[in-house]
Amino acid sequence: MNRGILHTVVMLCLLVFATSCSNFQKLLKSNDVDLKYKAALEYYEKGDYYRANQLLEQVMPLMTGREEAEKARFYYANTHYQQREYMLSAFQFRTFYETYPRSELAEEAMFLQAKSLYNDSPDFEQDQTSTVTAMESIQEFLVRYPTSQYAAEANTMFDDLSAKLDRKSFESARLYYKLRNYKSAVVAFTNFLRENPSSPYSEEASYLRIDSQYRYALDSVPGKQQERFTEAVDFYQAFIDQYPDSRFLRSAEQVFASTQSELEKIKKTNPSNS
Repeated sequence: MNRGILHTVVMLCLLVFATSCSNFQKLLKSNDVDLKYKAALEYYEKGDYYRANQLLEQVMPLMTGREEAEKARFYYANTHYQQREYMLSAFQFRTFYETYPRSELAEEAMFLQAKSLYNDSPDFEQDQTSTVTAMESIQEFLVRYPTSQYAAEANTMFDDLSAKLDRKSFESARLYYKLRNYKSAVVAFTNFLRENPSSPYSEEASYLRIDSQYRYALDSVPGKQQERFTEAVDFYQAFIDQYPDSRFLRSAEQVFASTQSELEKIKKTNPSNS
């Protein structure tokens, strides 16, 4: 394509864009509700969710009592969702199914409200309050629509969020370990294992609890060491009973051997403790 033709194409595109913008601005200023609603639907079908949103926001308050009002509100909520404005879409979808609980779109709206909150859930490093809210919303949806066509996806979303909370809890416990605060690490890993017995991080947490207890005992005053090394042995036994083929088995056995060695030293130093 030569420069002349390219220049002409660019100018035509700019003209079309300018005309489109001009027409849209006229629509925004128009008082014709039906014209605005029809245009909003056309923009919606084309995937121009921003312009559809702007028009629907204007016409919705003027459509109260009309047959089209229900779908207008659903489409308005979805324009926020499609633009990844998830907190707004969550609010609007909830407003929809609370306003139209018997609508044929109520089920989808409730699911999309939960999915909006799911999409808004932050990375595990951040505060997980909104993750808990999303999980509650998913559970609410599954209780109301247990046989929904969206149930499988809702369950997958719930599992994803649950795993995120597991990761958050595990990493919080492991932070104590990294900071060499072994006493707190033992407590945190123990709490994690009690509260998340089926977590994918339970195996590693169980191993790190052994190592934390060993290091905690090693740093303890002599009068407390035997008791604390013995607890490390108990943690080791619980670990190998539950994870006999663990990828951490060799490391756990090394910690156990070191623990046994320390206990032997204590017995030799204090025969009365034998």
